[in-house]
Amino acid sequence: MLKAKTGFSIDVDSFKSGAETAKIASHDMRHPKLGMLYTSVLCDVKEVVKGARSVTDAPIIGCTSSGAIMVPEGVISSDHGFSGMMMLDDKDMTVGVACHEAGKDARAIGRKVAIEAVENAKTTRAPAYFYMVASPKEEEDYLMGIQDVIGRVPMFGGSAADDTVEGKWKIFCNDKVFSDGVAVAFFYTDNEIVTSYTGAYRETNNVGLITEVKNNRTLVSIDGVSALKKYASWINTTPSQLQGQNLLVASITRPLGVKDPLGNLTVIRHPMFGNDEGTKTVTDDTITLGNKAVPGTAIIQLEATVDELIDSTGNTLKDVKKQLYTEPAAYFLVHCGGRKLGIGDRIGEVHKQLVKEAKGVPFITIFTFGEYGYDEHSANICGGLMLSFTAFGKN
Repeated sequence: MLKAKTGFSIDVDSFKSGAETAKIASHDMRHPKLGMLYTSVLCDVKEVVKGARSVTDAPIIGCTSSGAIMVPEGVISSDHGFSGMMMLDDKDMTVGVACHEAGKDARAIGRKVAIEAVENAKTTRAPAYFYMVASPKEEEDYLMGIQDVIGRVPMFGGSAADDTVEGKWKIFCNDKVFSDGVAVAFFYTDNEIVTSYTGAYRETNNVGLITEVKNNRTLVSIDGVSALKKYASWINTTPSQLQGQNLLVASITRPLGVKDPLGNLTVIRHPMFGNDEGTKTVTDDTITLGNKAVPGTAIIQLEATVDELIDSTGNTLKDVKKQLYTEPAAYFLVHCGGRKLGIGDRIGEVHKQLVKEAKGVPFITIFTFGEYGYDEHSANICGGLMLSFTAFGKN
């Protein structure tokens, strides 16, 4: 039977913060199999990891979370950082973890990580489910490489994040800490694991065809019109009002989305930068997206109010609970950091909804710069401005 427990700390000493977090999360655990650890870029991340590893021998995986985490006790944040962990305990579960820093061929790295995770689980089989964390750059390529090895095993997870989109994020896997790359945890278990993956935005009538893309994530034109001009016309503003990170903020409640082939899932493509002068490949009136875009694909302008962004969290947790046939043992909740930015000071309302729907079941919520998952019969997909809520069954 699966048992889960969360712990957290805001101790100013990073080593002590990691140690205290792991001590609380692993209390009374007889067969700890994985510690999912999250911390702030304001901490000395290596010291947090050292502190956690001084307490537990269980494999550890995780990343930095944008601004805060949430556990049943509250929204955990401070001026000097935080750390939090969910520990999973089950004598019948096996977990294999592996990681690799970024390199020239992300897909090949994905293959290598998958092979190592299987080997570290001391098996030759594909897992029942897997978790992935990566830097917000080549997630789709890492995922393809992993699936080259294990096939279309269902997944959940999200990208590492910092507080200001400066690239200060970190990934960690056991004793390794790095900025760019990928880490995975492969779960071998007969227990239920289910995910609800959604943006929960409403579709508008503003739809166009992607006609040009550069470097996978630079949206050059829609319907043959410069992408930023097209998007600005859709939301009744001008390209000059969407320069740089102004676009990121403006698009939180009005993002773009693409449908999967079956139409069950609309995957959000977050417009991040307009005319980003820091990227030489970007030309005037283009949009830098948070994930890959493909020419010849229809792209839709979506919308949601802040009230709807808040309500979507409780609704999504309710949805993932309904998917379980057994009792829930834990919830692992990936919430986009951009959505958190849009919700602002009302983030406490999100926490209240999660506590209400969790009904005493342990949970941890992290804030990421990319979210991974699937819906019904869709493939595993990477998106932004989304929720990837995962439930672990007791048995």
